[in-house]
Amino acid sequence: MDREPGELYPPIEPYDRGMLDVGDGNLVHWEVCGNPGGKPALVVHGGPGSGCGPRARRYFDPDRYRVVLFDQRNCGRSTPHASDPAADMRHNTTGHLLADMERLRAHLGIGKWLLYGGSWGSTLILAYAERHPDRVSEIVIPSVTTTRRSEIDWLYRGAGQIFPEAWARFRAGAPADDARPGGHQDTPGLLAAYARLTESPDPAVRARATADWCAWEDAVLSGEPHGSADPYSGRPPAARQALVRICAHYFSHGAWLEEGALLRDAGRLAGIPGVLIHGRHDLSGPLGTAWDLAAAWPDARLVVVEDAGHKGSATMRREQLAALDAFAAPDGGSRGIC
Repeated sequence: MDREPGELYPPIEPYDRGMLDVGDGNLVHWEVCGNPGGKPALVVHGGPGSGCGPRARRYFDPDRYRVVLFDQRNCGRSTPHASDPAADMRHNTTGHLLADMERLRAHLGIGKWLLYGGSWGSTLILAYAERHPDRVSEIVIPSVTTTRRSEIDWLYRGAGQIFPEAWARFRAGAPADDARPGGHQDTPGLLAAYARLTESPDPAVRARATADWCAWEDAVLSGEPHGSADPYSGRPPAARQALVRICAHYFSHGAWLEEGALLRDAGRLAGIPGVLIHGRHDLSGPLGTAWDLAAAWPDARLVVVEDAGHKGSATMRREQLAALDAFAAPDGGSRGIC
């Protein structure tokens, strides 16, 4: 297919879609597009709770890939939606999402698939691949995270050293029920307070907490030259509420992951070719995590993009497309890590 280097593939529509019953009253939306006989690939979106949009389809050559996309529990087109306070979040954990991915793979009759996704999506990809390495052919990750508590603490407290005014407003948005002596609320306490606010039966309380959370997330990315100025606050209201509720739910629990486990167990990825693509100026998820993962995973290649942050850039997009195109080639496993 002729196109300029770094140009996304043309828009395409799914040829199949459905709602997968994953139990506990949850239905997970999925769709498949591209070539039904092509190389299977799964798009794992970020957030947690962002949902998967049509733009993600365009990173894949539709003649060579069979692209699967899904909305993780309680977001996007999956039901029940987290913007509804009646939606039960007890059955939405990292373990549940990993089981959903495996159930979806079996439902679609796929033996192995390439995994693609960044930010929170990379955490979920790594957890899945370390649990099911025999089900993964390759991995491409833009914006690497492992959701360690140290990473969560940086994003929701440490970055306040750079944006103290915005962080003071973020901290003031949640009650200090869990404050330590001296009135300084620790990060888990702050996030737990936000999680409680997003569960409130009062819509005004939920809306205020959502706005405060999104304002902080936007502030952390405000120094990046590329992308929208309001990537969090600019979302539609229901999507924004679901995102914040799910984020607070996950991050206040450390994503139900043992601290450092994904880096500790990176040896389980041996034999899986990977490309890690990370912006030098990513304040949301600093480069150190990608560096540590590349050191622990010998089959991965780290690409540092000098003009990008968490929101990416044209250069970062070119690197993602190049990695996916290489893995689609007949000798893709070797070409992807050269």
